Amino acid sequence: MKNIASWILRIFTAVIFTQTLYFKFTGHQDSVEIFSALKIEPSGRILIGILELVSAILILVPGTVVYGAILAWGIMGGAIIGHCTVIGFEGDNLSLFLLGVAVWVSATILLVLHRDQLPLLRHMFEKPNSSS
Repeated sequence: MKNIASWILRIFTAVIFTQTLYFKFTGHQDSVEIFSALKIEPSGRILIGILELVSAILILVPGTVVYGAILAWGIMGGAIIGHCTVIGFEGDNLSLFLLGVAVWVSATILLVLHRDQLPLLRHMFEKPNSSS
C-alpha cells in the first residue's frame, strides 16, 4: 500500500511540475505577470522552472525521492508564501494556490514515506532500542 501511495503522489507532483514548465520556459504572459509581481522576473521564473524540473526527475527516481520531495516542499512553500503576501487569490491565482498546497502536502507525505532515504529523517523516526 505504501508503494502505491508513493507512486500516486510522485506522479501527481511530477505531472504538476512538468505541466507548468511550458509556461515558465516560454515566458507565457501569466507566468511573467506572477514573477513580475514577485520582482524576480525573468531570472526567478527560469530558476524556479529548472528547480521544478530537477525536483520532478528526483521524485520519479526511486533512490532520490526524498531529495526531490525536499526540493518540491521548499518550492511550494515559497509559492504559498508568495500567494499569501503578494500574488493573492483572485481569478486563476486561487487554483494555482490550491495546486501549490496540494503539491506541498504531497511532498510532505513523500518525505514521511521515504524518510529512510535521508539519514537525518531516518534517525528522527527510529524507535529507541529497548535492549539495555
